[in-house]
Amino acid sequence: MLKVFVYGTLKPGKPNYCRYCEGKIIGLREATARGQLFYLPQLGYPAMMRGEGSVRGVVLHFEDAAILRVLDELEDFKPDRPPEENEYNRTKVEVFDLTKRPLGWVWTYTMFPEKIHELGGVPLVSGEWEPGMFPVP
Repeated sequence: MLKVFVYGTLKPGKPNYCRYCEGKIIGLREATARGQLFYLPQLGYPAMMRGEGSVRGVVLHFEDAAILRVLDELEDFKPDRPPEENEYNRTKVEVFDLTKRPLGWVWTYTMFPEKIHELGGVPLVSGEWEPGMFPVP
């Protein structure tokens, strides 16, 4: 089983969940991960970077690990490319349930702080993103 922490358009009910995840997951769990969340106004979706703070999202449980190739393509991540050239980088993060109990380490997609700054990232102090929070460009 493969687990991926999602915090943006791949969350259940959000635009990319139906296209990439629906019918492919065998479980899910609300969770948090350490990091900072930003809204990218030029793109209309969020990015997470490592750091202090808490990002709220969902851990998706996939039966087929081949989903990583599909998600890598969506997130413009190529493992053989220099990390700074990727839009997002796939990394492992420790996740916690909503009572802060550790759930283990799972994959997620993070963005370098420099790229977030370059894209005009707006800090989401709440650690949560929902479509419609900001006007779409």
